[in-house]
Amino acid sequence: MFRRAFWFTAGAAAGVWATTKVNRQLKKLTPESLAAQAADKAIEAGHRLKDFALDVKSGMSQREDELNDALGLHQDPDLPANVTALPGPRPLRAIEQDQNDQNSYRSNHSGGTYNRNEDH
Repeated sequence: MFRRAFWFTAGAAAGVWATTKVNRQLKKLTPESLAAQAADKAIEAGHRLKDFALDVKSGMSQREDELNDALGLHQDPDLPANVTALPGPRPLRAIEQDQNDQNSYRSNHSGGTYNRNEDH
């Protein structure tokens, strides 16, 4: 008789345990639960993406500093922190001379005025 009571109790406990496990899994598959899980995953992915973007930004600024040092571009204390000082302007003598040559060509070959139809 104790043997039957033991097996009856063991079977009832196994049935309760299995029913509880199935009900928990079904609750996880409800639309509300799935939406909450998706939202949690999206938030987690957003945090990972933000961390990645911050890592990329810090790497970019580090590399920019290395390139500025290599090119001799140094930070000017009068400029904001994100603007680097550039070298001075290049001399414009070659450009001015080229423009003077074109003007003299036009005045010598077109009688003072330039008519583009004469070139054809």
